[in-house]
Amino acid sequence: MNKAYKFRIYPSKEQIELIEKTFGCTRFVYNYFLDQRIETYKTEGKSTTYTKQQNQLPELKKELSWLNEVDSTSLQMSLRNLDRAFKNFFRDKSIGFPKFKNKKNPKKSYTINYVNNNIQIKKNSIKLPKLKNVKAKVHRFVEGRIINATISKSPTNKYFVSIITELDIEPKDETNKSIGIDLGIKDFAILSNGEKINNPTYLKKTLDKLAKEQRKLSKKQKFSNNWYKQKQKVAKLHEKVKHQRQDFLHKLSKRIVDENQIIILEDLSIKNMMKNKKLSKDIADVSWYKFYSYLDYKSKWYRRTIHKIDKWFPSSKTCSYCGYIMKDMPLNIRKWDCPNCKTKNIDRDINASINILKQGLKELGIQTVA
Repeated sequence: MNKAYKFRIYPSKEQIELIEKTFGCTRFVYNYFLDQRIETYKTEGKSTTYTKQQNQLPELKKELSWLNEVDSTSLQMSLRNLDRAFKNFFRDKSIGFPKFKNKKNPKKSYTINYVNNNIQIKKNSIKLPKLKNVKAKVHRFVEGRIINATISKSPTNKYFVSIITELDIEPKDETNKSIGIDLGIKDFAILSNGEKINNPTYLKKTLDKLAKEQRKLSKKQKFSNNWYKQKQKVAKLHEKVKHQRQDFLHKLSKRIVDENQIIILEDLSIKNMMKNKKLSKDIADVSWYKFYSYLDYKSKWYRRTIHKIDKWFPSSKTCSYCGYIMKDMPLNIRKWDCPNCKTKNIDRDINASINILKQGLKELGIQTVA
């Protein structure tokens, strides 16, 4: 399995200059060969292969000597990324051709392959091709065989390196616990054991301050020094919200995977739900998609079972005690009484999470709840 380690790096002025050159060179190579692929497709109805374009790269480097200043594997990885993007285009042509990379994009990155021990993790630095030793905050021990490294720059002008390694992750001891999870907005997650996880609403808490700083930005002369300074302030607020959200999601997903052998959720259509103008901002703030992805890869790492039930399953309308299904269940009803088994004050959300667990176990062929 692959595992990623992300570290902040503190390059010198000379190293920053070379990093920025590499951003530019990889972007040029990507755009140059993307234009070639688009023209070939328009004239011949087919795409050029990665191998053909890779063979053209040495000739291009002879014509444009400045391409030799950067690590050669970064240019090859740029071609790999282009090849992957074009393959996605062929899978679904409705998405259109891959987009050209823009110099003004605040997020920049390039990837280098591990070859002949060219990437090394040290105590307070990381050795990278061409850059040599770069000062870094190495806060974790890197396990496994290094595959590649991605150097990136955030919108707040911070530099990072992500190291991808290949290793065998030890599975956690099996547990007899299973959990059903009902995702929400008021409460981020409602668990079938009765626990409710509060929604931290990081974006919502920052909106007033963010709006104030964005108003200041709109009044600055575009591309002036003061405009760039103000743009950094706005970017820092977005970055803080992003890091807070990621920290919350990582900790919660880790706890759920550690404690449970089987995890059941609903297969929500998040993309369609985002079309609701009243809820789109709140749905973006809770970031269900990231939570799904974190649970997914952590479950694979530690040999847990994660299962999604159909989004149309009536989890909220079904009584978890007797199985009776109500005809209607408006969103404003948070507690209800079952007319069949006479159970009173059924909590809508906890009831839904219990039904999600039961249905998931049934689909997995497990009849009893441990």
